[in-house]
Amino acid sequence: MAKKNQQEEFFEEENFEDVVVEMTDAEGNVYYYSEEMVIPVGDDNFAILVGIHDEDEEHEHHHHCGCGDDDCDCDDDDVIIAKIVLNEDGEEEYIEPTDEEFEAVQKAYEELMYEADEEE
Repeated sequence: MAKKNQQEEFFEEENFEDVVVEMTDAEGNVYYYSEEMVIPVGDDNFAILVGIHDEDEEHEHHHHCGCGDDDCDCDDDDVIIAKIVLNEDGEEEYIEPTDEEFEAVQKAYEELMYEADEEE
């Protein structure tokens, strides 16, 4: 029987029901993100991913979504935008979007937030 690692135990204790994405940086450091929202842009889908951190964990690796939303708490959270693609095995992978894709997602996100504000 496989032993659960600390991250798996943390996710279970915190009752994570969202999609949890594991990302590895160039230095081999592993980070975990919760998929908060998927935004379709054209024929592609992009995920807003928010970092999952143990309260005891010292976290110095920050990304910011740059969404431009004054109410967004991006300065407080570790937030990234990732493009969702299918790999050769047909499984979803999260990759860094191009600058143009990032700008398109940013615009789509702002429009969604504007529509949500209008409905309130």
